[in-house]
Amino acid sequence: MINAVSPSTPHMRPRTVAANTARDTIPPGVAEQLVSLLEPTSIAADQYRALRYSIETFRKESGLRVLGVTSPSPGDGKTVTTLNLAGALAQAPDARVLIIDADLRKPSVAPYLGLRDRRSPGLTHALCDDRFDLADIVHHMKPFNLSVITAGTPTASPYELLSSARLDVLLRQARRDYDCIVIDTPPAVLLPDCRVIERCVDGFVIVVCAHKTPRRMVAEALNQFDPAKVLGCVFNGDDRTAARYYGGYGYYGGETSSARRFWQRLLHKS
Repeated sequence: MINAVSPSTPHMRPRTVAANTARDTIPPGVAEQLVSLLEPTSIAADQYRALRYSIETFRKESGLRVLGVTSPSPGDGKTVTTLNLAGALAQAPDARVLIIDADLRKPSVAPYLGLRDRRSPGLTHALCDDRFDLADIVHHMKPFNLSVITAGTPTASPYELLSSARLDVLLRQARRDYDCIVIDTPPAVLLPDCRVIERCVDGFVIVVCAHKTPRRMVAEALNQFDPAKVLGCVFNGDDRTAARYYGGYGYYGGETSSARRFWQRLLHKS
């Protein structure tokens, strides 16, 4: 079980950083919350490297290739966690990392990454039209060593699109071309979309917002999935542990850690 603390502020909208002479290779408009991309040597980015270590361990031990990132409810910080985790994974020079925005009802990946043409081409285009191949909808962000598939044009039937066989085809292609695919999925409790995506995902990380996400919603989110696919939780924005993680280490995996005891009390499971 992953127990990690994220320093992000999940409920805030993207705050962009313009390119300047000191960052002339960074695309303008990237949100400043994306510390793994903008400040990869910072202490805040270290928290996502700790999460990266856990995911890479799962990859080596179980062949994890497609990772879903979800949350019990909107505003818990799943998109910021998705992008920072993907950025941390992509810091390895030979890494091939793909981000997919599968939250078709409220897509956020493109705004956070400052992608100007946010609606086309994207995932919905390839799901609706089999003339679009995977390569046709991938945006390459070379400064970050990342590939991105945005949500595409808004649709009135996201459930039907995500349940179509086209998603399976696209993810089979992605597995062939990439080492790790990180999917920003819809919230787990309020919508059925995430449960539909589960068939294509090797494992889920559930993002929980400190002092905001109700305990019953965390338990309900965990109950949505096959227990074998739930890798663990990211505890987002916990100010009680700020001194600890800014002291240098924010990943909690030991049986005696405060984070571990918290989850045992919260979910009544070891």
